Amino acid sequence: MAKHTGTPATAFLATRGVEYTEHFYDYVEHGGTAVSSSSLGVPEHEVVKTLVMETDKGDPLVVLMHGDRKVSTKELARVAGVKRVFPCKPEDATRHSGYLVGGCSPFGTRKRMPVYMERTILELPRIYINGGRRGYLLGMPPSEITRVLSPVLVDVGLVE
Repeated sequence: MAKHTGTPATAFLATRGVEYTEHFYDYVEHGGTAVSSSSLGVPEHEVVKTLVMETDKGDPLVVLMHGDRKVSTKELARVAGVKRVFPCKPEDATRHSGYLVGGCSPFGTRKRMPVYMERTILELPRIYINGGRRGYLLGMPPSEITRVLSPVLVDVGLVE
């Protein structure tokens, strides 16, 4: 039986002519990128997580980070020109993005939010990023993210 794959993310990518491959895996609550990378047989460094965060002023933003890295919120706040940045509560992330946590995609979000992307993601030949549903990643060249989202490139990754 074919899985339904139409999401706001895939609709957004289709209107911009982005070619991607679809990758399904069994979603595990709190499993993170370790589960998806293992299921797909790709390095966790190539799985890009989409993190919805907020500033101390309550403004949402998206951070794209390697699956095997954490975000230095202190450094991100400095780059973003705010006092503090912190992860959203799951219900706030859903309200801002339109996606459930674990299925957040930077494409086709409910609200337009600034996107910050770890610079070294562009060094990868191919990445795997959430397609807007838990257990569903899209494979594409990282240059497509730059083309369709125009992210601010940052150096805020920390080894986990």
